[in-house]
Amino acid sequence: MTDPSPSAAPRWRRRKTARPGEIVAAALAEFADKGYAAARLEDVAARAGVSKGALYRYFETKADLFRAVAEHVASANIERLEAAVLARGVRFDLAVATILGQAAEIAEASRLGGVAKMVIGESRNFPDLARVWHDAVAARALGAVAELVRRAQDRGEVRPGDPRLHALSIMGPMVVGLLWREVFTPSGGAVLDLRALAAQHAATVLKGLAAEPKETA
Repeated sequence: MTDPSPSAAPRWRRRKTARPGEIVAAALAEFADKGYAAARLEDVAARAGVSKGALYRYFETKADLFRAVAEHVASANIERLEAAVLARGVRFDLAVATILGQAAEIAEASRLGGVAKMVIGESRNFPDLARVWHDAVAARALGAVAELVRRAQDRGEVRPGDPRLHALSIMGPMVVGLLWREVFTPSGGAVLDLRALAAQHAATVLKGLAAEPKETA
């Protein structure tokens, strides 16, 4: 006899609710592997284990799907970054070390690097890619780090200068390392340890950003 109770139904509802997330995860992998121009919605649907018709119920175009990928990356990573670095009373040196370490972990555990490479490589032909990625991911991440720097400057911990440029000096080597792994390592280039890069760069950049001690009379 079929169980008529409400507890019998949620499995189907949970599966239906999970579909957009599964499609976005499949799209991230498809974009990372093939690029934007070559990615096909039917291949994304196949990766996600849904029909193309089911995919269209959630995303009408490839542009909609890429926007969802960018928003997924933002919600999964940037929101955590914003919460961590903008917490009241956070020490600047610990925050920077945490940010760089988390950036390395995310790069190693996800296809983020492949999508970032795709945006750089195809933004001339598809300028909306860069705009969407900038608004959802790059600008928010840089803005959070710049705000962290500004607060540390207000406390006298960081030397004067444009907080946004200081933020670029903090995050720049990690972006270069990410792209190195995506572009050069698969072609025979040296394997780059992003966690080691994060630790070494944190120690170096913190010394460079530290405010000079005030002279005593």
